[in-house]
Amino acid sequence: MAVVIGSMMAAGTDRAAGAPAGRGSRAANGASGTTSGRNRPGGPDLKSNVALVIDAAQGETLYAKHSDQVAPIASITKLMTAMVVLDAQSPLDEVIEIERADVDTRKHTRSRLPVGARLGRGELLWVALMASENRAASALARTYPGGTGACLEAMNSKAQELGMLRTRFTDPAGLSGENVSSAEDLSLMVLAATRYPTIREATTSSFHSVTLSNGRVLEFRNSDGLVNNKTWNIGLSKTGYINEAGRCLVLQAEIAARQTVIVLLDSWGKYTRLGDANRIRKWMEGTRTRRAQSPS
Repeated sequence: MAVVIGSMMAAGTDRAAGAPAGRGSRAANGASGTTSGRNRPGGPDLKSNVALVIDAAQGETLYAKHSDQVAPIASITKLMTAMVVLDAQSPLDEVIEIERADVDTRKHTRSRLPVGARLGRGELLWVALMASENRAASALARTYPGGTGACLEAMNSKAQELGMLRTRFTDPAGLSGENVSSAEDLSLMVLAATRYPTIREATTSSFHSVTLSNGRVLEFRNSDGLVNNKTWNIGLSKTGYINEAGRCLVLQAEIAARQTVIVLLDSWGKYTRLGDANRIRKWMEGTRTRRAQSPS
């Protein structure tokens, strides 16, 4: 299901290739200066408070709504956590034990990974991305070289390298409302994340099972319902939700023959972000049809 965006992806490696996108990418994607507080005339009628749609291959902003507004991003954070963990090149088959330190005492969210569960780093990475497992993300950061503090430092440093100047990370799972970014910044993060095959594969898998050391099998399903819809051609997807952030969604997909990045933040209805994604696709496909039918 992975979709290649021009030269933005480096196939076959989980370490980002080439120079970071940097501040020039913000200008290149055309996001700055295009933000509107209202839905554009003729554009999709979106319910999310923050939205950005870009043609990644052409560097063109197709739609923007409050795209420079800084807002909490919840579990979208886990894309950056995964990138720096993969950049560190620690063995993915190294076994990591879930500890009490990984239990969420901030939001008291549930987890299917019990304290004492032992899984390989690669398995934890997979369920953190696909099923948005908070304990998995915490364990990945805790066992990062230098510990959680070093992981967060790497996450913030990478954000700066990518030109994500409105972004800050204070926890690796996205449970803190102080993990903030803008839609413009997140479009850069999505493009960077598409360079990692493991991230693309994990975020677009519908189902994954892991076997604990006691023989118990845990089955996980993707937190994004769109990946199960065969009419979508999704290359990367990540959802997020905490009260401060509302419901969030970032994805990269091929829509109307365009390599598209969509960022939706602060959507309060349970299915609104999915509805907005479908409205964007319908709008883009309709625009393509109208262009094809217009006289040359």
